[in-house]
Amino acid sequence: MKKIYKIYILLAALTVSSCSKEYLDTEPTDATATSTVFSTTKNAALAVNGLAKMMTQQYLESQGFNGEGTIKMYYGNYPGNHFFVNLPGWAPIINSTFNESTASIYNYYPWYYYYKIIANANAIIARVDDAEGPESEKQFIKAQALTFRAYSYMMLSQLYGYRWSDSNNGSSQGLVLRLDESTGNMPSSTLGETYDQIYEDLNQAISLYTSSGLKRSNNFSPDISVAYATYARAALNRQDYATAEVNAIKARASYPLMNNTEYKSGFSLPTKEWIWSSYGASDETLYFYSYFSYIAYNSSASAVRTYPKIISKDLYNKIPATDIRKSLFLNPEGYTYTLSSGIAGAELTAKARKNFPTLQSNATAYAYMQFKIGAQDLPGVGNLNHFRSAEMYLIEAEAKYFQNKPATEVQGVLEALTKTSGRDPEYTCTKTGVALLDEIKTYRAIELWGEGFDWFDMKRWGDPINRKSTTSGGNFIASVAVTIKPEDNNRWTWKIPLKETDFNTEVK
Repeated sequence: MKKIYKIYILLAALTVSSCSKEYLDTEPTDATATSTVFSTTKNAALAVNGLAKMMTQQYLESQGFNGEGTIKMYYGNYPGNHFFVNLPGWAPIINSTFNESTASIYNYYPWYYYYKIIANANAIIARVDDAEGPESEKQFIKAQALTFRAYSYMMLSQLYGYRWSDSNNGSSQGLVLRLDESTGNMPSSTLGETYDQIYEDLNQAISLYTSSGLKRSNNFSPDISVAYATYARAALNRQDYATAEVNAIKARASYPLMNNTEYKSGFSLPTKEWIWSSYGASDETLYFYSYFSYIAYNSSASAVRTYPKIISKDLYNKIPATDIRKSLFLNPEGYTYTLSSGIAGAELTAKARKNFPTLQSNATAYAYMQFKIGAQDLPGVGNLNHFRSAEMYLIEAEAKYFQNKPATEVQGVLEALTKTSGRDPEYTCTKTGVALLDEIKTYRAIELWGEGFDWFDMKRWGDPINRKSTTSGGNFIASVAVTIKPEDNNRWTWKIPLKETDFNTEVK
């Protein structure tokens, strides 16, 4: 268990601040006492910065495990319904066959990664009150640590817990709720108790943010809007729709939607719509192992040049021609490409290079490949978004729908997101009933494509994965053109890894 819960706070606190570029000029990392790290609020603030840095670091001596980006790519995008990459060797990951393989590193990674953040957040929560500094700073720092902890438990719950509709109102197994610096045996809580703790952490964080009167200085540190956004997403997962709606509205209040120019700028620099993100810069890159080296269309990494990321043909065909989001994918209509793989012919490749000149000269173009996400620098540098106000509009729409609020209210939210924003000035919504829910699902898939939501949304809804092969009118290769029913693969729920159960004898 110590391998999971080892406290890394000393290293994190002494890491170069990725946002402010400040250094903590004191003893070397390996000689620094915990008491020094938390001796002042200034030092404790650097420890919070260390939590932010953990979200973009490389882990477990694996090239591909790059913090939060891996969660988005391997656990959100790859196994989803609308995301294609021509990697037949990755079919076990794409088809979610590792859920019950408790010895697999893919089973273990999210558990390790999020509990590392939780352990360090716990150290801050336990110690910051004794730091020297203004009370307002202590309150703000503690609120940030509580937000990190709540976010981590929320993400773990989506992976290692049943969807709420399968949980018998939260009585199914949840997580090991470690709320202090202990690392001993501890039983798992129920899923309901896990969400109760997430709510409790966020309520306390919101209260502390408010009483502190302080504001964050950058987009990479949590603040009250991030707490509201985490609350909204957690409540949606829990099917607590009234709570989801209220917090989604609060979260997006200060973050107006992007204009079309911003929307087409690559999703790698914060815009006015971004509520929370992780910092990325050329001097802090993971080079070929960063998130953007796996997805950015203009990356020089072979993971993109050879295997670009592609929208499903089914979803692409649902995007109206008047919607600017359609222009962010390579339309093969009227051009030739290899049907079995999607590799573009010469003229379609020329079109891709003309429309997107930063595409690498030795990159392979594919029909329906994405140009939504691009890198700021090579091989894959960019800022990684975690919450946008667009997601909050979609949460609000879904929450209103499931509360049986008037269809006009739901329609109005969808029109605000799509028509009023300018994404599609011709968009109108008059659908009602089940058709309105389908509209919410479709526009959620369109708006959030490639940002790590696909699989999580399908699990939450209890909808089957249904990928069509190239011979059935879709664009998935045979090895990943599968149907995965909601009851398959342990109900899409990852089992607790052996590295926990081998050491923690109270978890079954």
